[in-house]
Amino acid sequence: MKPIRIAPSILASDFSKLGQEVRDVVAAGADWIHLDVMDGHFVQNISYGPDVIKALRPHTDAVFDCHLMISPTDAYLEAFAKAGCDYITVHAEAGPHLHRSLQAIRALGKKAGVAINPATHESVLDYILGDVDLVLLMSVNPGFGGQKYIHSVTEKAKRVHAMIGDRPIELEIDGGITPETAPAAAAAGINAFVAGSAVFKGGSVESYRANISAIRAAAEKGRA
Repeated sequence: MKPIRIAPSILASDFSKLGQEVRDVVAAGADWIHLDVMDGHFVQNISYGPDVIKALRPHTDAVFDCHLMISPTDAYLEAFAKAGCDYITVHAEAGPHLHRSLQAIRALGKKAGVAINPATHESVLDYILGDVDLVLLMSVNPGFGGQKYIHSVTEKAKRVHAMIGDRPIELEIDGGITPETAPAAAAAGINAFVAGSAVFKGGSVESYRANISAIRAAAEKGRA
């Protein structure tokens, strides 16, 4: 079984001190740093781009898990690779040539991920699992933090987990993840959990540590 990974989304952190927030959340036990990139076009929000990620890279050696909620994607992949992202995830809904995008990410020496929205059927993954290192299931509609978990995605996670089989692919979920929702997702086969407000509430290393530990314990319990 793949290890449980907690990937705090810095979208919920204090933007006035992003570098410190990254250091603090890693010190508190985060496995990955989740980077939500939004363009105001694919989603109705704008967050940050490769220059911010490049500025954050010296603050930690933790995995940078970059989630591109942008369209088009291909013209920007090199910039995010050079900024220091380890995983670069594109949305299946973001363009007509998904294979091309995934192959371009791997050609840049990065791990390729594909994200699908809550209403997107998992059959979109049928032809691309050989080209991905990560599948990200959105359990809210992308664009804004603090939304409620869409429970029908749990059943989708079970089906996607079965599709992945023994391939070395991380199965990640993003949206509404808390100690209350993590167990069912873990039981469905999820091993990587993106959490924003549920991690960054409290505003201190001690609170981040408690929040991360609670989500990890809940996921481990659900898996057991």
